Amino acid sequence: MARVRPARENFRLTMAVLPPHAPGMRIGLFGGSFNPPHAGHALVCAIALRRLKLDRLWLMVSPGNPLKAATGLAPLAERMRAARRLTRDPRVVVTDFEARIGARYSYQTVEHLLQACPGVKFVWIMGADNLADFFRWRRWRDIARKMPILVVDRPGSTHRATRGLAAAWFERRRLPEFSAKNLALRKPPALIVLHGPRSKLSSTQLRAQQTALRSDS
Repeated sequence: MARVRPARENFRLTMAVLPPHAPGMRIGLFGGSFNPPHAGHALVCAIALRRLKLDRLWLMVSPGNPLKAATGLAPLAERMRAARRLTRDPRVVVTDFEARIGARYSYQTVEHLLQACPGVKFVWIMGADNLADFFRWRRWRDIARKMPILVVDRPGSTHRATRGLAAAWFERRRLPEFSAKNLALRKPPALIVLHGPRSKLSSTQLRAQQTALRSDS
């Protein structure tokens, strides 16, 4: 029979896998498979840190995306190493804690962090392409009701994202861009869509290029 860990031991294990944090800190949560990470992801990190006045940004490299096939997914350790090379900003912390705590869906990550990190001001960060598909996420409304959300515009996703099902749900909860500096302090649900410098890079495109190069060699 598997040993049931006491609550105190579970708490210690949780604290061991989470990046450093403290009550009152503003922390952005930017998750994804990052297969591979690229300059567009680095741009999102820089924009979020500056506009939201964040203390830290956790780049959460996930074990996989439940909405996508695992075919072509690089090993987690490889994606972690690549993500660490993405930026030299010390405020960006690359972490695989989702795999360590067994979180398969984002709502599980949100629930875990709110329980484990009382007093921390979290903001969920995503690209506009993810907002377009947000309604497909497991328990997406629960995520929206528990954390404010920042959406960073991406080329080719603006129209679909801002006119989709999730965007319609957020219609009365969407805040103007100038209030981004206080988004971490807002009571959810709250959504801000930021416009500005954009990158056309995509992980799908980069994987296709890598495959083509291997085929030619």
